[in-house]
Amino acid sequence: MRDRLILLPGWGLGTAPLQPLAEALRGLDPRLQVQVEPLPLLVSSDPVDWLDELDANLPEDAWLGGWSLGGMLAAELAARRGERCSGLLTLASNLRFVAEPSWSAAMPAETFKVFRQGCAADASATLKRFSLLCAQGAADARGLSRQLLGAAPQPQSATLLAVLDLLANLDTRTSLQTFAGPQLHLFAGADALVPASAAQALLELLPDVEVGLIDNASHAFALERPHEIAAAIQAFLHEAGDD
Repeated sequence: MRDRLILLPGWGLGTAPLQPLAEALRGLDPRLQVQVEPLPLLVSSDPVDWLDELDANLPEDAWLGGWSLGGMLAAELAARRGERCSGLLTLASNLRFVAEPSWSAAMPAETFKVFRQGCAADASATLKRFSLLCAQGAADARGLSRQLLGAAPQPQSATLLAVLDLLANLDTRTSLQTFAGPQLHLFAGADALVPASAAQALLELLPDVEVGLIDNASHAFALERPHEIAAAIQAFLHEAGDD
């Protein structure tokens, strides 16, 4: 199924932000089967539980990809599957979402702590703030934020908190180094959640993978500029011999 691409969404906003990208990819290549799969409904923050669930339910021998948290989970699953994964695509996905001394190109730990506290106190208000952060840097940030929030599922505080803790626990550095298949990692130049410097940090860690930086784009660049992102992905698939 090397003509199949599975895309996983990010935190809190559901699958809608990836649907225009999926449509754009299908328009470029009708042979490519693109599936946007919702994240599992788990209240665990243990990455192993999430990978077990995804591995059991997603088709094998497909390309794995995702946006933000979804890209991090795709990277972990690609490493687990090895040759049973055709390749990996990540969109605005950091290797660690929360900074630590060995990975500074990420959200400061104190900022993440305050964000989590806000989610525990008022999930709806936090999701609204998150949509604004996702859209920050876009040409029409307010319009993009409304679009993200309008299509988001009803927030469930316990689930959102568990997934935030999962996000804080994930570190994909070892998995990206382990996975031997083709990799494309796209970052946004004006991303308010994943610093653009993460692109260079990834290249320093893995100089042989494909890394791209989309200038003047927000964290939600898959929704903001789906045709541009689709063209970059299609070019990569073609180079990888899957066109």
